Amino acid sequence: MVASIFSEAAVDKLEVVFAMQKSLNDEIVRLRALEGISDEEWIRKNVLAMVSELGELLDEVNFKWWKNEKPADAEAVRGELVDIFHFFVSMCLRAGMDADALFEGYIAKNRENFDRQYGRSSKPGYAVGKDS
Repeated sequence: MVASIFSEAAVDKLEVVFAMQKSLNDEIVRLRALEGISDEEWIRKNVLAMVSELGELLDEVNFKWWKNEKPADAEAVRGELVDIFHFFVSMCLRAGMDADALFEGYIAKNRENFDRQYGRSSKPGYAVGKDS
């Protein structure tokens, strides 16, 4: 599976991620007999899984101020972020988004977020140093 995805010299990494996640989703559906699960239920289940992974990530970065700090395990942090990304991409696929749609949506939202910081957005309340 992976070898066929990487057969071209130049690959779009996000497209590879989406293709690999689709393959995993399809296999999970087949192995777990989830053919009838709706997109909404799939997304709900993935949100819950992502919340669980976010909790694991939070544990890795010493959020408990009432405990003695321990050095954060950078590898464990990265592992939790990858787990979260798996569930995120899975939800994108179920919501009908491919790598291009995610990329385009991200670009548009990033632009809007910058505009908000500089008061160039039609949405008030974001500009630094302004009461709007």
